[in-house]
Order: sequence, then structure tokens, then C-alpha cells
Amino acid sequence: MDPFCLKKLNKERLERRAAILLTDLTDGRDRVVKETDPVAGKLGEAIRKAFLTGQSGVIEIDGSSFFLNVYLPSPRLVVIGAVHISEALAPMAKAAGYEMEIIDPRSAFATPERFPDVAVYADWPHDVLLERPLDSYCAMAVLSHDPKIDDPALEMALKAGCFYIGALGSRTTHAKRIERLKSLGFNDDHTSLINAPIGLDIGAVGPQEIAVAIIGGVIKAFRARDNLGKDGN
Repeated sequence: MDPFCLKKLNKERLERRAAILLTDLTDGRDRVVKETDPVAGKLGEAIRKAFLTGQSGVIEIDGSSFFLNVYLPSPRLVVIGAVHISEALAPMAKAAGYEMEIIDPRSAFATPERFPDVAVYADWPHDVLLERPLDSYCAMAVLSHDPKIDDPALEMALKAGCFYIGALGSRTTHAKRIERLKSLGFNDDHTSLINAPIGLDIGAVGPQEIAVAIIGGVIKAFRARDNLGKDGN
């Protein structure tokens, strides 16, 4: 591999941005394609599909062969609130291949004993997410039911362009949430990105079924995602 391409590829991977190492099998030349790079025609369509699926492979375009080596950041699920739904969600997220973490300043709830296989941060979302920034390969599930905890997390998720944002609560609760977010400068286009009620509409009852609805919604959004890399502003 060309040293320049390797350096560029490593930089994208280090900063959790998707990239494809495109090799022209006719002459062996390499090129790094970022998700935001415009590529026209059939090759551009094939590259876009590869970014969505994450699948590497050989493609044939107008008599030429290319190998697409796809590098996607590991999807990350950030859960706000160490609640019963979070306990049910943790093993499901792991089984689905999502790196999950829980943030909740209520130290009585956010304990390693309750979540032995999950990174737990007993701190305020704003402080944790400044140290561990969100990006377009992150999903956020807001479950604490406390605006002081939830709202700052939603604000940061919208600005980061998370591929999925869901919030627990009734329609009345969500309407009040939207008004608070609008007072911070967000508009209808921004707030419409929040899935509320959270998860797929499967008539879920109880923590376990709600957790199934959430992970289903996250997976669906990840497989159908669009405009990755654009922030929520």
C-alpha cells in the first residue's frame, strides 16, 4: 500500500470516520475514499452501497475491476440512565455487536454490580461526552426520565449527528422536551430526528420488550442511515 494512503487511512480510522481503500486491480493503484467524498457514476453507487453495508469485495465497473476494502467505525450505543430497561438492553446490544456504555450521575444506580459487562459512568452526560465525543456512528437512547440528565445529552447527540436518537416518555413528555430544545436553538428539523416514543412500534410492555424495541430501532436506523458525517446544525 502507498505510504500516503496508509497514513490517510489510519487518520480516518483513528478519528472514527468511515473510509474505503479503493484498489484499481488493473494497475494496482490505491486511493482512500472518505464517506463525504463525491464519486460519480456507477463507481460512486458501488462505494455508497459499500459504506452502508460495510462489506468489502471486488466490483466490476465498465470493464474495470476494483477492490473495495471497507473500514467502518464500530457502532457505539450510548445509554443515558441506569434503569431497568438498560439492564435488559445490555446483553442485547452486545449480541448485536454494539459497544454499549451507560451514563447516569445517580451513583446509586450506575454501578458495576448492576452492569458487570458494560462501561458505566456515574457522572453527568455533558462531562462524560466531552471526554468521549459522540459521532455519526453513535446511537443514543435517553432513558433517565429526568430533564436535567436527558436534555444535555440530547443536545450533544443532535449536534453530533448520531445515526439514532431515541427518548423514553409519553407524547406529552416529549412535547415538553421539544419546547425545551427549541429554547436552546433547535428547530423542527432537528427535533424530528428524535425517536419518541423510543424504539420500534411493537406494542412493547415492560423493560425487556422495550429493550427489544430499542435495539431493533437502532439496527434499523444503522442499516438505513443516510447523510452520515453531517452534524445536526
